[in-house]
Order: sequence, then C-alpha cells, then structure tokens
Amino acid sequence: MSHKAGFVSIIGKPNAGKSTLMNALVGEKMSIITPKAQTTRHRILGIVNDEDYQIVFSDTPGIIKPHYALHESMMHQVDGSIVDADLILLVTDIYEEYDEADVLKKLEGSQAPLAVLINKVDQSDEETVKAKVEFWQEKLNPKAIFAISALKDYNVLAVMNFAIEHLPEHPPYYEKDALTDRNDRFFASEMIREQIFKQYKKEIPYSTEVIVTAFVEGEKLHRISAEIIVERDSQKNIIIGEGGKMLKIVGTYSRRDMEEFFQKKVFLEMFVKVIPDWRSKKNYLKKFGYE
Repeated sequence: MSHKAGFVSIIGKPNAGKSTLMNALVGEKMSIITPKAQTTRHRILGIVNDEDYQIVFSDTPGIIKPHYALHESMMHQVDGSIVDADLILLVTDIYEEYDEADVLKKLEGSQAPLAVLINKVDQSDEETVKAKVEFWQEKLNPKAIFAISALKDYNVLAVMNFAIEHLPEHPPYYEKDALTDRNDRFFASEMIREQIFKQYKKEIPYSTEVIVTAFVEGEKLHRISAEIIVERDSQKNIIIGEGGKMLKIVGTYSRRDMEEFFQKKVFLEMFVKVIPDWRSKKNYLKKFGYE
C-alpha cells in the first residue's frame, strides 16, 4: 500500500490564530499562544503520523514588515516554509482588514496548492463570513476556502482531511513516533516566553529572549536553568519586579506548564541579563538560534 507524506505550511498575519490552529491539528501544544501579536518567532514543526500518511505541519511567524534583524530572520523562516511546502494553509480571520499585500508578496511564485482558512467565524455572522469567502475567492482563487474556528475546533477536521488528500506519495520524512523537530530545551524556553507575554505589557515581551542554559533530566526531576535576555536595565527591573515578585510569578506558572508538558517535577531557576539591542545584532541572533 502506498504511503503519503508532505509538508503543510501554515502562514498568515500576526493574531490570525495560526498557532491555535497548529495545536488543534497536531493535537498537542506545540506553539505558544497569547493574545499579543508576533508571539511565534521560530518555524515550529508539528508531525501527525498515521499508518499510511505523515503530515509535517509548519507553524511560522506572522507576516510583518521587518523593523529589526530579528524580524528579518522571522520572515526568512516564512519564506523557507513556503518553498518547502507541498500545501499552504493561509490563515486569515474575520477581523482581517484586507491589507494582504505582504501576504500576497510572500505567496508569489509558489506552485504549492493553497487553501484559505477564515478563522474565528464563531465571533461573526453569516453575511460577514460570506463576504470574506467571496473576497478571497476573487483575490487568490485557492483550491479551497474553509470557515473555521480553531479555538472551538469547528471545521478543523475538514482542514485535516483536505491536507491528507493533498499529500504527495512519499515515505515518511521523520521517525513515526516523532511529534516535532524541536527538543525539550526549546519547549522549556517557549513556556517561559509565553508567561512573559502573558504577565508583562508594552514592549517588554518583544524585547525579551529566553535561553535555557542548563537542562538536566532526572528520573523524577528535571533541573532547568534559564536566562531571560532584555535590552535595557529598566526592562530588567520590570522583569524582576519589586522584591523579585514578578520573576517569581513567571517562574511559578512556567514551572507548572513544564511539569504538565514533561510529566515530571521541575526545579527551575531563572536569571535576567541585559544585552543592549540584541534584536539588531546578527551575532546574538545566530547564537539564539535565528538564522
């Protein structure tokens, strides 16, 4: 019996709900989800295995106009994901203001079949959804358009079936028990970053990077050390908070998430370090895993 396998790229503007969709499709929490835009900075693969197929979903950073070297790296990851794709899922949502020029530019030259997913339809009405469908039909003439709610799991199965249908025949790209191409250190750093997005306002989350400096696996306990990198001393003070209060909150919630994710007790220690303008410095970006 033939086997199908392929790369399915999930792209779109920030806040369209790409990560929520990715997690719904994969059935695991792979991508961090917060109400703030630009949460996803890396291309993250989520792998779905079945006896006769393997789908490699790729969640990408939201498409933006780059302002820093960090943004440029994020957009390179989107480009790479489009080049590799056997199928592209463009996630837009009911609130999208049709400023799709950035998105269309990214799709130029791609030969991969395209489906448009209009997300958050649970927050809308039939007429608005219909208008969106007509707009995208005319604009892109995609293979299919789905009205979905990733959060409510509405129509996600239809998207999944569409993806399976459009996979090329190919042996699996990854081991059949693989869930992702990322290691545990990566997920630990993302869980801390997610809490930073949730607990702080304004520019703090965007100026922050999290590096796991030590990850010692034990049978009953994982010992994890992490550095929270910021750009200015004033940001360091905000991250730590009065008497270390804020850092403690971030630590408590991050540790809970990690214990649930790793199914182990976790000892977590965190330090805050200032590296001025790290988002614009290529050498630091490389060191932090941005190509």
